Amino acid sequence: MDIAFINSKHVYGIPEHADTFALKDTGSGDPYRLYNLDVFEYELNNPMALYASIPFMISHSQHGSAGVFWHNAAETWVDVKHLPTTDVVSSITGFFSGGSRGSDPAQQVSTHWMSEAGIIDLFVMAGPQPMDVFRQYAIITGTTNLPPLFSLAYHQCRWNYNDQDDVLTVDQNFDKHDIPMDVMWLDIEHTDGKRYFTWDEHKFPDPVAMTNQLASKGRKLVTIVDPHIKRDPNYFFYKENRDLDHYIKTKDGQEFDGWCWPGSSSYLDMTNPSARKHYMETFSLDRYKGSTLDTFTWNDMNEPSVFNGPEVTMQKDCLHPGLGVEHREIHNANGMLFHASTYEGLLMRSNYQLRPFVLTRAAYAGSQRSTAIWTGDNTAEWGHLKISVPMILSLSVSGMTHVGADIGGFFGNPDGALLARWYQTAAYTPFMRTHSHLDTKRREPWLFDRHTLSVIRRAIRDRYRLLPLWYTLFWENERTGAPPMRPLWSEFPKDETTFGLEYEFMVGSRLLVAPVLDSDATTVSVYFPEGLWYDTHDNSVYQGPDTQTVPAPPEKIPVYQRGGSIVARKERVRRSSALMRDDPYTLIVALGTDGTAQGTLYIDDEHTMDYRKGKYLYILLSYSGSQLVGKVLEPSVPDSRYVTKSWLERVVIVGLNDQPSKITMVTKGGGQVSLEGSFSKGSGRTSSRLIIRKPDINIAQEFTISLH
Repeated sequence: MDIAFINSKHVYGIPEHADTFALKDTGSGDPYRLYNLDVFEYELNNPMALYASIPFMISHSQHGSAGVFWHNAAETWVDVKHLPTTDVVSSITGFFSGGSRGSDPAQQVSTHWMSEAGIIDLFVMAGPQPMDVFRQYAIITGTTNLPPLFSLAYHQCRWNYNDQDDVLTVDQNFDKHDIPMDVMWLDIEHTDGKRYFTWDEHKFPDPVAMTNQLASKGRKLVTIVDPHIKRDPNYFFYKENRDLDHYIKTKDGQEFDGWCWPGSSSYLDMTNPSARKHYMETFSLDRYKGSTLDTFTWNDMNEPSVFNGPEVTMQKDCLHPGLGVEHREIHNANGMLFHASTYEGLLMRSNYQLRPFVLTRAAYAGSQRSTAIWTGDNTAEWGHLKISVPMILSLSVSGMTHVGADIGGFFGNPDGALLARWYQTAAYTPFMRTHSHLDTKRREPWLFDRHTLSVIRRAIRDRYRLLPLWYTLFWENERTGAPPMRPLWSEFPKDETTFGLEYEFMVGSRLLVAPVLDSDATTVSVYFPEGLWYDTHDNSVYQGPDTQTVPAPPEKIPVYQRGGSIVARKERVRRSSALMRDDPYTLIVALGTDGTAQGTLYIDDEHTMDYRKGKYLYILLSYSGSQLVGKVLEPSVPDSRYVTKSWLERVVIVGLNDQPSKITMVTKGGGQVSLEGSFSKGSGRTSSRLIIRKPDINIAQEFTISLH
């Protein structure tokens, strides 16, 4: 089918590819391929297929936005051609991205979609603005369920930590070096001979005690569960599923036998409801011995990866008896069926009380409802750091909002400079995890020189300070589909300069991030859209629209708070996010050109499903007319609100012209009190700043702070 995006020069989406964010013209080369594959050391700037396939595309121009979702899980190819409008005369489907055609003859993107099997099932999202398209796509495929807060914090992973003592030593070293950390990960070597749901009892003699030791500091454990099941008649999980006839078959009706980490392996048919149910039940604490409610799950190799299969995957003519179809028809959805069942199994384990966390490598449209994702087996090279930004943006605008890349690269050994810059970048992406191959050198932060350690420590600690913002954005994402990490054009839809930006991005509507992605760079060229932009490190201010070359020494990543926004932070960084739950908030009020600012803050218990029952706080923060107001928006019924112990410790207002003579605060049901503040007058590029200390009120208490 041909789909023409009239009045547009730029289209985005159809991940996953290690390529530019704005999709390139494929006329002189291969089309973009959507076919989930286990790719070893993937090539950059290439339309080749990778681990995930999401057949969603969004166009954007000054006239508006539109999207299409090609609902087909078979192998799919997409050609993209940039043509003058007059060249397209035979599109089956053509629609405007809003507005009139205009006079530019090169305002058309023509796309051609082709799938190997299945039916044509096409959804068109008419926008007219980017946030409308995100919302419309979310109505069809769902949004990311609010993740537990720990999953938005920092994760430490390696293939593999050697044994129980190794895990606990790494855990202790994070404390020793004053670096927060929330999750330790165990790869395939923790199992008994790659038999999932088991432990190597020599290396991990007491996994419950190990996990409880982590949990005593508010930390969690993630273990890997892959879809290939070792063909061992003495292995309980293989035998149970064989007896229940739960495996994928060959075209001749025999149990499919493929080669993966355990050697000879069978693969669960997740189109079979009985297979899904049995798999889910295996996450119960009485069946998954050694796990606890603080154990979560990583689904890798679920494309599925078959080492001796064509293109390292399963033959297309294999049979899924549960649905009565060949593998070719559902290949790209195979990983989603697997990780969705994992998510449900973790929910069942806690009697639907605790939020699961699952990470997947393979994904399809709708995967966002039950999993986070990472960009797969990257390499310790500057090019892979650089390509991670457009890769994450592509997945983000396509619904996969809880997304990140392996810090430092999975293959190879990064030097201190590359690793530090990678940590700085990852601190502002939704999923922050380091991971590395079995044959690489150990790369815990304290194994590098003192300067590199300091930069990494600061990057991770900055991430923890901003967890209130990330958490608020993910709650808003569940409601609206708006990606927490988003392209600049989604916030500045009329600014054509933003349409081709590959390496700048927004965190929500409030922060602009311009990471350092090139070796030896100490400056970055940053495009600032219209408005005021305040450097979060040194308080300097920039006026947009403008492009500036800004300083970026090794210890700094350029990050700017948008004028007109309010960001809530927690400045008391502790060993884990759970230990910060009741800590106080600081509000950073960055005034816009009109002297106003606004923001939101979401608070709940950070890990249970009680927020679905109204146990949360959603607070509107606004500044105008020399008054800062905090008002609880939802829920309006006091009995259903989450009760927090956190208080408002400090307010920082940047961009204020004059020092107030007096500061007062009035709370709901209370009287007026005077507050103390310190004012520093700006000069040159440095903005003025007012710090109001210790308002001493619970953050849930409605208040008005007035400057006189």
